[in-house]
Amino acid sequence: MLRNVTVGLDGSPESLAAADWAAREAQLRDMPLRLVHARHRQPHTYASLAGTLMASPVKEPHPDPAERLPREISARLAERHPGLRVSAEQSTERPVPALLAASRDADLLVLGSRGLSGVTGFLAGSVTLSVVARTERPVVLVRAGEGAGTGTGTDHLTGDVVLGLDLEDSAGPVIEFAFQAASHRAANLRVVHGWKPPSSSGYGAAFDIEPNAELGARVRQELADVLMPWRSKFPGVEVREQTLIGTAGSHLVNASRNAALVVVGRRNRRTRAGNHIGPVTHAVLHHTAAPVAVVPHA
Repeated sequence: MLRNVTVGLDGSPESLAAADWAAREAQLRDMPLRLVHARHRQPHTYASLAGTLMASPVKEPHPDPAERLPREISARLAERHPGLRVSAEQSTERPVPALLAASRDADLLVLGSRGLSGVTGFLAGSVTLSVVARTERPVVLVRAGEGAGTGTGTDHLTGDVVLGLDLEDSAGPVIEFAFQAASHRAANLRVVHGWKPPSSSGYGAAFDIEPNAELGARVRQELADVLMPWRSKFPGVEVREQTLIGTAGSHLVNASRNAALVVVGRRNRRTRAGNHIGPVTHAVLHHTAAPVAVVPHA
């Protein structure tokens, strides 16, 4: 049941912005949009005469307004995006397993994010990072734009697609996702590679200009070689390549200011501490205002 764009809802401004972004993405991809509302709730309990906690058999007297959320957002998106095929569903599972299960049936999962600002709603913090670290599908994280609360998601509709590329781990799925995103949007693709001369020990360290100029030329040629087959596959995409000295995370954050989308990769692997997303991806997710796509790869 692939070939759809799925968005997670929790009613926060960020998730509403994510839903609107996902609707536009579904139209660009000519795919249906699937709304998933994970609304796990703890059962009400009461103390029995024996002093033990027991589940309350009494049902709530009033309907939960959250039950209307998927239907209302679905109707709003269908009106705002004519021709869009929208379906909505609710899950009583906890958010992380519900969203992971939903992602398995999707080409793309879209979630709301607040970066390093305050946290409201389950999509803002640990749940989002847990899903990003564990899913095998690409995930896009979207922040609410100016006028948060409207769910219009009008920021970052134009601009370049920015790809953060590690030449030591230049995975095809990540590059292909970025080229496809640029092609769908008729946008330019800006490829950013951060590197550090081996003779330097940090930003302020001195190093020989001439040898490192030669190394820089080799790095630029290596980047060009990696991108060459993808340029041929997507001839309509104009590509701008940047090899910059320094950490990739900081350069991507700077490049994201006028970007339509930032694309980074995440290796599918587990450590003793569990799943992880890597320092560059972590920095981009927390400090980038533009939507960020995290693409897992082997």
